Amino acid sequence: MTRTVHTRADLAAARAELPGRVAVVMTMGALHAGHEELLRTARSAAEHVVVTVFVNPLQFGPNEDFDRYPRTLEADLEVCRRAGADLVFAPSVAEMYPGGQPAVRVNPGLLGEELEGSTRPGFFHGVLTVVLKLLNLVRPQLAFFGEKDYQQLTMVRRMVRDLDVPVEIVGVPTVREPDGLALSSRNRYLSPAERKTALALSAALHAGAEAAARGLDNEAVLGTAHRVFAETGPVARLDYLVLTDPDLEPGPPPGPARLLVAAWVGRTRLIDNLPIHLAAPSGPANP
Repeated sequence: MTRTVHTRADLAAARAELPGRVAVVMTMGALHAGHEELLRTARSAAEHVVVTVFVNPLQFGPNEDFDRYPRTLEADLEVCRRAGADLVFAPSVAEMYPGGQPAVRVNPGLLGEELEGSTRPGFFHGVLTVVLKLLNLVRPQLAFFGEKDYQQLTMVRRMVRDLDVPVEIVGVPTVREPDGLALSSRNRYLSPAERKTALALSAALHAGAEAAARGLDNEAVLGTAHRVFAETGPVARLDYLVLTDPDLEPGPPPGPARLLVAAWVGRTRLIDNLPIHLAAPSGPANP
């Protein structure tokens, strides 16, 4: 049975009744199959699973989609029940921020100003602040985040390490539609034509991954991804398409790496990424 609470006091009382290992899955609602995979993965790793459903105003800019972001709590609760969640915490904005927007927020550092942070100033201040608050309220041993929001996952890992938060952060691979589109709550904004255009993101990433698998160098891998993005159907408006190491540092050496892309499709901004493996440069041929 899945219990739903809306206040800090009720959360504390319900959390006290969950012995053993507790995992948390933090969401902004509008749950889809990707969230279900997060919940199933959490369910397999812990005795109890807590889901948070909160559309966090701190991570939306003044011209972003906070007001129109989908809010589907009843459908979300059905997903949670189906996936075996024990507890859902769905607070109001006033419950999460009883004194209004907090004057003290988590500073994400320099990485928080790059990629998503460069396009969305203050975004990671809002993300990390609400994540830290929810970790303090839920007190889990494990927290599960999807790899689709890879920079967010990386930033949360850094935060809990740097601030000595006693929780293990677990990344779960991106869930995709059969045609490769990464599942996202914002996909519901797309018209049929825009959805076809959105395939340019995953197509570019997979082309770059295939180039890496052929042993091409960093420049060729990234160039292949850019070319395919530009050539795949109607062109989306590219925000960034970059190649980094797994910790989002530029110029990755041979080994594990990450391709990340963000683009506007109509009025909807989408992100995606893919892990790849870069081959070591071949040495000079023997005479």
